[in-house]
Amino acid sequence: MGEHQGRGALLDERARQVTRRKTLTPNRRHIMAGAGAIALNAALPLAARAAIFASKRPPLAKRLFTSAAVEAEIARVKAAIGDPELAWMFENCYPNTLDTTVETGMVDGKPDTFVITGDITAMWLRDSSAQVQPYVHLAPRDPALRRLFHGLIQRQARCILIDPYANAFMKDPAAKSDLEWSQSDKTDMKPGVAERKWEIDSLCYPMRLSHAYWTATRDKAPFDDVWARAMKLAVATFRVQQRKSGPGPYHFQRTATAPTDSLILDGYGAPTRKIGLIHSMFRPSDDACVYPFLIPSNLFAVSALRKLAAVHRQARNDAVAARDCETLAAEVEAALKAHGLVPDGQGSRVWAYEIDGFGNWLFMDDANVPSLSGLALIEAARRDDPLFRRTAALAWSPRNPYFFRGKAAEGIGGPHVGMDQIWPMSIITHAMNAEDDVTILQCLRWLKATHGGTGFMHESFDKDRPSKFTRSWFAWANALFGQLIVELAARKPAILAGRI
Repeated sequence: MGEHQGRGALLDERARQVTRRKTLTPNRRHIMAGAGAIALNAALPLAARAAIFASKRPPLAKRLFTSAAVEAEIARVKAAIGDPELAWMFENCYPNTLDTTVETGMVDGKPDTFVITGDITAMWLRDSSAQVQPYVHLAPRDPALRRLFHGLIQRQARCILIDPYANAFMKDPAAKSDLEWSQSDKTDMKPGVAERKWEIDSLCYPMRLSHAYWTATRDKAPFDDVWARAMKLAVATFRVQQRKSGPGPYHFQRTATAPTDSLILDGYGAPTRKIGLIHSMFRPSDDACVYPFLIPSNLFAVSALRKLAAVHRQARNDAVAARDCETLAAEVEAALKAHGLVPDGQGSRVWAYEIDGFGNWLFMDDANVPSLSGLALIEAARRDDPLFRRTAALAWSPRNPYFFRGKAAEGIGGPHVGMDQIWPMSIITHAMNAEDDVTILQCLRWLKATHGGTGFMHESFDKDRPSKFTRSWFAWANALFGQLIVELAARKPAILAGRI
C-alpha cells in the first residue's frame, strides 16, 4: 500500500558506491565472509540453521517501495517452503527490486518509475522490465503496484523516444552519462543516455512488459500517445536494422581492454547478407556479437512484436499499428526458419546462436536472456517444443564453450565475466525449463550451495569456489530466483514442501 519511504537517502548512499563496472569482484573480506557462512551453515543442525536465517531485507522504513500484495505473496509462498535456507533466500530475493532499486514519482502529472540494476544507478530497459516481471500477476490486487507499472511503462517509453538504440538511461533525461566506461564512446550519445549499445532485446522487453501488464489488468492508462509513439519508433528501428537499404545510422566504438566492448568496421559490426533478420550489435550481456544476426534476440522480437500488436489492437483500437507489428514479425519468423537452423551433430537441427547470412554460424549460449536456453522463459518458444528442447539440451552441454562443470555446480556463463564463471541465472533458467523433479531439485541444491552465504543471487560465481563471485547486488538475478520459487509453488508444490 505505502510507497517509496526513505528512498532518497538510500539511493544517495548507493550512488556513492556504484561508479564501478558491473563485473567487479568483491574484495577478499567479502569472499572470506561468504565462505565462512557456508561452512557454518553446513555444520549446524537444521533447527539451529533456521534460527540464523534472519531476513536480509532493509528495515521497513528504508524500503523504497512496499506492496501489500507482494508482502502477502511472500508470506503465502514462504509458508509452503519446507527448507529454512531456501525460504530465507526467497524472502530476501523476491522483493529485492522493490526494496532497493525503484524510485517512484510523477512526470507531467503521470506516474513515473525509475528502476536501477542494483549496484549501478542507471536503468537498463532489459533489466528494469525483467526485475518487475515477477510482480505483474499481483498488480490487479494492489493500486500502488499498478502505479509502479504505469510509471515504468511510461518511463521506458520516454527513454525509447530519447534514443531507441540505447540500452541504459540516466534518471535525469538531461544528464550526461556518469558511467565511467561510457565517457569516451564514439557514437551519437545524447543527454539522458547512460550507455548506447544497440541490443534488440532492449526494445523487446518493454513490449513484453506492456503486454503482460495489459493482460493482467486491462488498465489502458499507461498506453497513451507517448507510449504509442515510442512503440512505433521501436518497430521502425527494427526495420532500419534489417539494413536492407544500407547500414543505418547506428555505429559504436569504444577504447577498451575487452574487444567485446567495441565493434569492428568503423563501428558498424561484421558484414552480413541481408536476409530479413534484424541486426543486433550487442548481446543481452552487453558484449559485442560475433555475427550480427543474434538468433535468440530475433526469436524474441517475433514474440514481442505479436504481443505489442495485441496491445495496440485491444488497448488502443489501432489496427494499423498492430498490422505493422504482425507483418514484421512474420517476415523475421520466415527468415529465422530459412536461415537460423543448423546441424546439431546428431542428425537433427537446432537454433544457431548467431549467423551472418552468408552461411557462417556460431553455436554457443550465454546465461543472459534472451538466450537459446531462455527462449521459453520469454515466451519465444513453448517449453515442450522439440526444437527448443533439443537446442536447450545442446546448450547445457560441453558443445557450448561457455558451459562449465565444477565442484560446486554446473551451468552456463559467457565472455562477459570470463571462463569458469557460472551465472546463477542459467541454473534458474534450467530449472524453469525442467519438468522432472530430479533436475529441479538439483538446480535448487546448486543455488543453495553457491550464494556465498549472502542469501542473494549474484551475477556469477567460480565453478569450484562459489565464495568467489561477482556483483553482490544484482536485482535481475534476485527477481528471477523469486519468480522460479513462485512458479514452483504452483506447478511443483511437493518439491518446495520437502527438504532440498
